[in-house]
Amino acid sequence: MTQPGAPEPLENSHNPVVSAPDRRDGLAYVMPPEIDMAVSVALATGRPLLLRGVPGSGKSSLAAFVARQRGWRYYEQVVTSRTQARDLLWTFDSVRRLADGQAKRVVDDVEYVQPGVLWWALSRTTALRRGADPGIRISNPPEPMADINTQRSPLDAVVLIDEIDKADPDMPNGLLVPLGSNEFLVTETNTLVRGDPSDGGPGPARCRHLIVITTNEERDLPEAFLRRCVVIWLPHPDQTQLVDIAEKHLRIYDGGFDDNDRRLASEIAAELIKLRTEARRQSIRAPSTAEFLDALRACRSLGVTVESETWSQLRNLTLVKPHRPDE
Repeated sequence: MTQPGAPEPLENSHNPVVSAPDRRDGLAYVMPPEIDMAVSVALATGRPLLLRGVPGSGKSSLAAFVARQRGWRYYEQVVTSRTQARDLLWTFDSVRRLADGQAKRVVDDVEYVQPGVLWWALSRTTALRRGADPGIRISNPPEPMADINTQRSPLDAVVLIDEIDKADPDMPNGLLVPLGSNEFLVTETNTLVRGDPSDGGPGPARCRHLIVITTNEERDLPEAFLRRCVVIWLPHPDQTQLVDIAEKHLRIYDGGFDDNDRRLASEIAAELIKLRTEARRQSIRAPSTAEFLDALRACRSLGVTVESETWSQLRNLTLVKPHRPDE
């Protein structure tokens, strides 16, 4: 349930955003039961949740959905080949520090520390002070996603670490200790950052953060890293689930969903299921949920049905995507 003070879900808002096909706000996510269970297990164990699956299957939307649903703060970082493990914990502006030193400006070293997304999730109280003691006067660092996080729980957070398989192979290993112990040392200032304690209420201490990590399986992850995660493959939605996903997306982002839309969505979903079966037989990439939504939006906008003469061309452009003209 959404906590008091959390923003109301925008389920009934009709705000067409044709220019933004890949929304990451979690508004239209449809939670499969097995994923819901995986989230519960990750929270119960305090382990990160590793979502494995093909691109376009909706992995990146889960974290924002859970954060919105629970009224928790939300942070995200998309991993690239240049991302280091430390970037998720903190960064240190050594260039600015050198420039201040040359200009003989005296600034405490903590001012050059910028908390990363994992620091904000583990301990917002120390992140707001860059890890400095209460007696030290410092400037407040900018909080990521501050426009929504100021309205949400100051105690609880969800972090998305997206596409970790894009990083250098050593990067996941660099997160083993911080993710396992909920603490790390900021070496430049010798500051030990620990996860905030539980709320002290009755019953067992509750997990106050959920770390969601996604991979597109472009690179194998270290076994030691996998051992420290709750791992689940994102399942392919069936025809009924695809229609449910289409309904939620079109109602929220495209202004509505009527009986004609449902019929069209069901027909395109059936086509996708056939293509998925054929792709499995040929050992090629199957069309994803995102491509199903692309096909549906294109048909809806252009007045194309699966019986139309132009359906075959639209199908190839959105669902099949051959590599060569003769395929």
